[in-house]
Amino acid sequence: MILDDARGHPATAALGIRTTLDELLRRAAARRPDVTALIDPPDRASFTTGKPRRLTYAQADRMVSAIADRLRRMGLHTDAVVAIQIANTVESALTILGIMRAGLIAMPLPLLWRRAEAVAALSRVGPHALIVSGRVGQVDHYDLAMQVAAEIFPVRYVCGYGDPVPDGVVGFDDLFTSEARDLQPGLDAVRAGEPGAHVAAITWDVSADGLVPVARSHAELIAGGLAVLLEGRLPPDATLLSPLPLSSFGGLAIAMIPWLLLGGTLALHQPFDPETFRSQLANARIDAAIVPGPLAAQFVQGGLFSAAASDPTDRAVIGLWRAPEQLAHAPAWPRCAPRLIDVQVFGEAGLLAATRGSNGRPVAMPFGVVTAPRPTVAGAEGALAVVEIAPTPGGTLALRGPMVPRAAYPPGAEHSRLDCLKVSPDGYVDTGYACDPTREALVVTGPPAGIVGIGGYRFPRRTLEDLVAAVDNGTLAVLPDALAGQRLAGSASDPAAVRAALAKVGATPLLIEAFAAHPQAA
Repeated sequence: MILDDARGHPATAALGIRTTLDELLRRAAARRPDVTALIDPPDRASFTTGKPRRLTYAQADRMVSAIADRLRRMGLHTDAVVAIQIANTVESALTILGIMRAGLIAMPLPLLWRRAEAVAALSRVGPHALIVSGRVGQVDHYDLAMQVAAEIFPVRYVCGYGDPVPDGVVGFDDLFTSEARDLQPGLDAVRAGEPGAHVAAITWDVSADGLVPVARSHAELIAGGLAVLLEGRLPPDATLLSPLPLSSFGGLAIAMIPWLLLGGTLALHQPFDPETFRSQLANARIDAAIVPGPLAAQFVQGGLFSAAASDPTDRAVIGLWRAPEQLAHAPAWPRCAPRLIDVQVFGEAGLLAATRGSNGRPVAMPFGVVTAPRPTVAGAEGALAVVEIAPTPGGTLALRGPMVPRAAYPPGAEHSRLDCLKVSPDGYVDTGYACDPTREALVVTGPPAGIVGIGGYRFPRRTLEDLVAAVDNGTLAVLPDALAGQRLAGSASDPAAVRAALAKVGATPLLIEAFAAHPQAA
């Protein structure tokens, strides 16, 4: 269970690297074939096509094999990149795992990316296929995917879920009902080295200069998931309720990895409808629920976690802090409430998980090696080192260790540093988040410069300003937001014309809505 980094860093002891995410699914399916593995949001029909699905492990495993088989029969070679942009439904988890089972690399894209962001990202990586939800809300993602594919030469296939399937798109819905068949020979591609050390997924971070493709191995993703699972003392076979899209390191590490490691049930929620979330808590045995950190206390005060629970303290709440600087100002957590695990996410670099203590106040994490669980948590004997944290001379937070990305993309590139990310000679990745280097413990005081963070979405501020400047002489302001961290507010002589022009060039709705007549907090 010890992983020695080639650089010999002390925080790299984590877990064996033979395990892959696909192997975790196979084990769970063999152990619990008839147990429910995945549950769709009950309001699925309100945001995408199809009725809500509920799959056992045997059904999920068969579907993953069917997806993998189709991808290989389409002629995609080992380690080809497959981009996906799918709503938070069972298809999202199944497709990511199917891509991995096929020996390919999954590249999930944020759901609110439109043509401008998608083309900028995909032109850097060159995926061979793009798989989407046909409709999400009022947006035709089939049409969007075809527009993107027309501009990205390496894309050979556009695939998707949801009827009607337009000409030129490969539908995948039939895989749910098609007869199982033997997988194409050679499907489980044999690679040199440890399977868990290979690139499993590419997620997208940003620097002030642009988008950054971050390559993640299976072992790095699992280390991130263990940080949450072990710190939170989640029970075996737990049911986890997650509104997190599986399009980022945080989404994969906080939702997918604990589900696979525990062999439990993952109930999905398309963010964010409070009443639907409440009904899911009430109608299912939920052991842990992921909620936005800034809303966690409000949910408890509103009785959300007492619904249909004889003892709400038996549950765990995972409070997600996409803007880590907000945690220091969080209200005290009530003693009678469910156990709260604060998870601070630092873009795509890594995360920190800490259970609130008896005083209900957020934990200030000491600089140095962070174990899961931390020494103050019951059952910390035999804890695993998951990350190491340190302040930089410039007063920002740096991370290194098993969950921190250490490989450039594409694999085999001569350079060893992540493109556009600040990596020190001793392997620390500078997150850009401001902290006080004179303290002994971490307190995040500010977001990275030049980056706009709106909930789970991050953009280079200059890119957004350039898009606005290209269509109008209006101004764009970045304002603090109590829930999302930041929000955009635009000013122009003709806001409606600016909105139409931004939509035409394929800008994200988060930028378009900044020029609404009465902009709402993101």
